Amino acid sequence: MSIGINKWEVETPALLIDLDLMEYNIKKMKQYFSTVNSKLRAHAKTHKSPIIAHKQIEAGSHGICCQKLGEAEVMVNAGIKDIFITNEVVSKEKIERLIMINRHANVKIAIDNLEIAKIISKAAIKRNVQQDVLVEVDVRNKRCGVAPGKPTLDLVKEVIKLKGLRFRGLMGYEGPFFGLINFEERKRAAYQLLALLKETIELVESEGIEVEIVSAGSTGTYNITAEYPRVTEIEAGSYVFMDSTYRKLGLEFKCALTVLTTIISRPTPTRIIVDVGLKGITTEFGMPIVKDKEKEAVVYHLSEEHGLIEVDPKVNFKVGDKIELIPSHCCTTVNLHERYYGVRDDVVEVIWPILARGKFQ
Repeated sequence: MSIGINKWEVETPALLIDLDLMEYNIKKMKQYFSTVNSKLRAHAKTHKSPIIAHKQIEAGSHGICCQKLGEAEVMVNAGIKDIFITNEVVSKEKIERLIMINRHANVKIAIDNLEIAKIISKAAIKRNVQQDVLVEVDVRNKRCGVAPGKPTLDLVKEVIKLKGLRFRGLMGYEGPFFGLINFEERKRAAYQLLALLKETIELVESEGIEVEIVSAGSTGTYNITAEYPRVTEIEAGSYVFMDSTYRKLGLEFKCALTVLTTIISRPTPTRIIVDVGLKGITTEFGMPIVKDKEKEAVVYHLSEEHGLIEVDPKVNFKVGDKIELIPSHCCTTVNLHERYYGVRDDVVEVIWPILARGKFQ
């Protein structure tokens, strides 16, 4: 066991959580949602940990989101009772699994296809389960979802006829807007897309159909979308850890997640090699950042098991030294690791398994 040792003694590569910073982030989000009418539904696709999910719920999160059925199964088995799978579940085998976990928790799903809704309806009737559904609206995010307006209304009208299904509302993910650093620009862009969602809500309600839940938002827009009319839930996930990409937006949260890595070579005065590569940290949003040494050291390439870092020749980086990297994307980096080392005051306080790691089926 590594509990009680200094973090610099942990074998590398290793995924570290600064517990003080994570708790700060959770508290900060709780404080914000105490000032608005909408609720947080924290997205567990970020941390994939029932332990952290329970902490978020204890801090006021209105249940959690999962992105995949496999994640939801892990969370239900750990006692989470209110889950929204913000994705479509379509195969008969997965629908059967969905219905089974609904016997132990309230697991809502997104739908955008009538034929699939009919299959889910039959499975729910067979198991005597009431399956809650939200119709996903594509507010120009170009992923899943029905076109806003009449196409959404047409689907909703058919869904409410199906026994075994209970229509709860609409989902419309407007996107994180990573590229819009300026808050007002981000707000304008989000509101432009959310207007499509609002118009669709009003159209559905004009037919006498209740839209109880409106789920939207992300860490990048939590304090924008939460204050938009009719939105009831915000699907923020990355706030709990943050990463270098979200940090650029100037949000109030701190980077609590790092990858600890060891310098294994210094071939030249201006280059060091570390023992983490693409199998331990992801790069789809850019290279990781060297914590506390951003000017003296710049990661410029990752292969499978090596990280190449350009360094200031005057800085005394030695082979065997350890450094921390801040990922550019916390969610996908987490999925590469088996456990968290929770650190407080540089001492390993807890080790938590990442139980939903790899649960993408």
